[in-house]
Amino acid sequence: MEQLSFFEHDENDLSVLADVLDYLPAMFTKAVGDHYLAHFIKSVPWQQRSVLMYGKEVMTPRLTAWYGDVDADYSISGSNATPLPWTDELLEIREKVITQSGFNFNTVLLNYYRDGNDSVSWHDDQDNIPGRNQIVASVSFGQERMFDIRQKKNHAVKYSIPLPNGSYLLMKGRFQDDWQHRIDKSKHQMKPRINLTFRISNTRIISSNLSP
Repeated sequence: MEQLSFFEHDENDLSVLADVLDYLPAMFTKAVGDHYLAHFIKSVPWQQRSVLMYGKEVMTPRLTAWYGDVDADYSISGSNATPLPWTDELLEIREKVITQSGFNFNTVLLNYYRDGNDSVSWHDDQDNIPGRNQIVASVSFGQERMFDIRQKKNHAVKYSIPLPNGSYLLMKGRFQDDWQHRIDKSKHQMKPRINLTFRISNTRIISSNLSP
């Protein structure tokens, strides 16, 4: 079935998506986006994680890094993760995202798509835990890639949303419950792209070094 465009539907279709997505194609200027892209490529301690898929350990086709509050605790596909401390640049971006969205995010996952071979397959952000990541804010820098979404109950209902340099997308409401999303591989030549997904994680108890 031909994939649907986010911009080529009647008012009723768009109003349905408005309940689950907020979209700004240019929250940041191209110059600012280019600056953040170059900075993060060079400064972030990128890692390639392994995940369990269909009973096998496979390497994710992209690089990632976690940042967040000192007491934030998060698990990814069953693995515990303690975020790196915020940088000045990430705090700048987070402040803008908080102002736009109205949500106080305390962690951010950075994804580095090096070329068209890097991708993320169909998924939601609940990590098999109902209610997790109901609110996720996404910011993209660098190469424009398509953000594909499909209904969980009817995979024939699909949309494809361009995420250009400096764009912002807020996933809200029942998006994680009712929809899946992906960044597909591309046969076209693609330049680097970095995506930031801001989240609200649980907090963990930090033990004190002081004697009682």
